[in-house]
Amino acid sequence: MKAHGSNQFKVVSLFAGIGGFEVAFRKAGAVTNLMCEIDPVAKHVLESRLPGVQIVDDVRDVNALPRGTDILCAGFPCQDLSSVGVKVGLDGTRSSLVREVFRILEERRCEWVIFENVSFMLKLKGGETIRTIVNELERFGYQWAYRTIDSLSFVPQHRCRVFVVASLHHDPREVVLSGESKCLYGIVNFKRQESPVGFYWTEGRFALGLMGDAIPTLKAGSTIGIPSPPAILFPSGELSVPDIRDAERLQGFPSNWTLPAEEMAKPSIRWRLVGNAVTVNVVSWIAKKIVNPELYDSSGDLPMKKNQIWPKAAWGGGGKRYVSQASVFPASFRRSDLDGFLKYPRRPLSAKATSGFYKRLQMGGLRCPKYFADQIKRHIEMMEDENG
Repeated sequence: MKAHGSNQFKVVSLFAGIGGFEVAFRKAGAVTNLMCEIDPVAKHVLESRLPGVQIVDDVRDVNALPRGTDILCAGFPCQDLSSVGVKVGLDGTRSSLVREVFRILEERRCEWVIFENVSFMLKLKGGETIRTIVNELERFGYQWAYRTIDSLSFVPQHRCRVFVVASLHHDPREVVLSGESKCLYGIVNFKRQESPVGFYWTEGRFALGLMGDAIPTLKAGSTIGIPSPPAILFPSGELSVPDIRDAERLQGFPSNWTLPAEEMAKPSIRWRLVGNAVTVNVVSWIAKKIVNPELYDSSGDLPMKKNQIWPKAAWGGGGKRYVSQASVFPASFRRSDLDGFLKYPRRPLSAKATSGFYKRLQMGGLRCPKYFADQIKRHIEMMEDENG
């Protein structure tokens, strides 16, 4: 067991994706001992960007953690847990793989365990997934704490994910629950456009995802597997889609991190890889807090009631569970606005895509600023004029 203040941790990452946990912990000085990733394209990115690290294809082939492992990371599949997925929970073949984490821990414990997944898992089937995770952690003797964190605290992307941090000998609350900030980004002015507005152009009838000075959550793709980067409406009237290199940066990766994927698949695959990834900045914040914990004030926390809906943040151990008052914005920060953040050339949203969105917008009747709808219509007219 390592004491606080030491950052020479040895990390194992299951469901590694394109290496978000690895990039973050390497920045903190940790060493990755083992990764597990079954997607061949994602695995190729890992091999290209993190050479020399052993990769196991299937989590079911991992018998035990390597000796000396300090941290086990598991951003397990979300397809069965997402609000836009099949919603079968742990009965699904993909999200149920989280149980493999506990099979591995049964063979050999490590000091820290970190889970990451979509916030909808707190609601789906009465919180079946989070209840299973904390029950198993407690069975193994871990203290745990979880917090829903919005990536908007670190980058101009609204992306809420649940991070569960557990420890055998340390207080996980000092890692994931301490730290509080206010975020003024993401607010849309309905009277006049003061900043870029991000939205889902693939939707419009039931949801918009309108975000002021930010983009909505980067997705793995549409329900039929088509890459669907968000669109951005700028105060100038420009309506465009960000470059994949900026999408990588919005997830905390270096530009062109997923470029090796094009050696195995179409370039559009990179949107899926980025959309499935964890935001590196959030994990970096957690990694730093493991090294240098911050005292957590639990004086305002209350015991969870029986059959209570799982809150956005909580902590416990030994059968005792408490509701935390921690918000989704954990860190005081200074970040650039969306327009200042984007570095690469943007492409205009096509007339066909814009027309489809505008039609759905009119049919759905969702509340949106008048200037927003007007600018969408003007963009269609401009694109039609340019195309003759």
